Amino acid sequence: MRRLLLIFSLLVLPLSAPGAEVMVITLDGVVNPVAAEFLTKSLQKAQEQAVEALIVELDTPGGLDASMRSVVKAINASSVPVVVYVSPPGARAASAGTFITLAAHVAAMAPQTNLGAATPVGVGQKLQEAVAKKALEDAAAYIRAIAHSRGRNARWAEQAVREGASASAEEALRLGVIDLMAQDLRELLQRLHGRKVVVLGKERTLRTAQAMVLREEMGLRLRILDLISNPNVAYILMLLGFYGLFFELTNPGAIFPGVIGGICLILAFYAFQTLPVNYAGFLLILLAIIMFILEVKVVSHGALTLGGIVAMVIGSLMLFEKGGPFLKLSLSLVLPAVLITALFFVLTLWLALRAYRRRPATGAEGLVGQTATASTDVGPQGGQVLLHGEIWSAYSDSPVPKGSRVKVQAVEGLKLKVRPEKD
Repeated sequence: MRRLLLIFSLLVLPLSAPGAEVMVITLDGVVNPVAAEFLTKSLQKAQEQAVEALIVELDTPGGLDASMRSVVKAINASSVPVVVYVSPPGARAASAGTFITLAAHVAAMAPQTNLGAATPVGVGQKLQEAVAKKALEDAAAYIRAIAHSRGRNARWAEQAVREGASASAEEALRLGVIDLMAQDLRELLQRLHGRKVVVLGKERTLRTAQAMVLREEMGLRLRILDLISNPNVAYILMLLGFYGLFFELTNPGAIFPGVIGGICLILAFYAFQTLPVNYAGFLLILLAIIMFILEVKVVSHGALTLGGIVAMVIGSLMLFEKGGPFLKLSLSLVLPAVLITALFFVLTLWLALRAYRRRPATGAEGLVGQTATASTDVGPQGGQVLLHGEIWSAYSDSPVPKGSRVKVQAVEGLKLKVRPEKD
């Protein structure tokens, strides 16, 4: 009996590995530089802690090609097995998500999920035919190599790129695109237990049945950067930056608008370098703002404002033209933003110009044109008038009898030059 217990402890207990740990991260949203940095740093931490595996809970509509390739490279270079788990039910791994799923050491999906539709977005009609074909061939060869290296269905993977093919979790499992299905994380850990994977050319056996789950959350810095990397948020930051700098230039010394505007512009430019920005669109937006400003200075009968609105709408729609629908500006955001911007600049500059042209209401200049009453006879030699309850010394080129109404023509020190009101 003792010998049997010893054999059991040597053979069975190590497989349960009660001290093993797995790290779990969540990639929920667009695959962008922030997501790539988060996964790369999580992989580094997983290697430092020598966890059994890194599980990536994935739900993405796709993302940027450069960020996707960065993630795939990090997975291939990892010494820790990477499990990509498309979850929860209802999630998807579309476009760039398909490449990442196929690149994992173990690819898993929850029921009611799907992957595929990996045709490069932004090629085709918007690029010349030769360039579009090159991009398509490059993506097809890349995903074919990924699938082949992991022993998965390379033919279907190529169809996902060339024809935009998609598959549900059940279909993907049947076609050999993924390795297993699991209802939740607990079931996934059970199904991973005992599975053999090849990591950096060496075969490893996963021991995850009793593994402790370590959740790695995205830090505050990355969450903020991920938020401003949203095209709609970046667009709003750019407009707020323009507003702030405009206020500061028209009201020197206000400081606060300039500071806020500068911060917003810097954040917008950071977001732009993480997004596929078309700078022709950015220049059109800048031209539109210049047109709005010139509308007050130049008599164009509204032509400049109309041109600014058209330029801003076209520029906004062109701003992120090389991405999928998830990297496009919402039209329900663009139209109100354009109208508000046009009204903002035109109204602000009109009020400023009106205030500039308004006759002074205080000081010596404010007395010119005021009506006064002659307290004494007023002539070239002098006299006195009553103005705003005050007695002023005054003179007039023509005689003015006492009690007559006079108009102030000029202020010369403490003496007024007046004329009869009837003149």
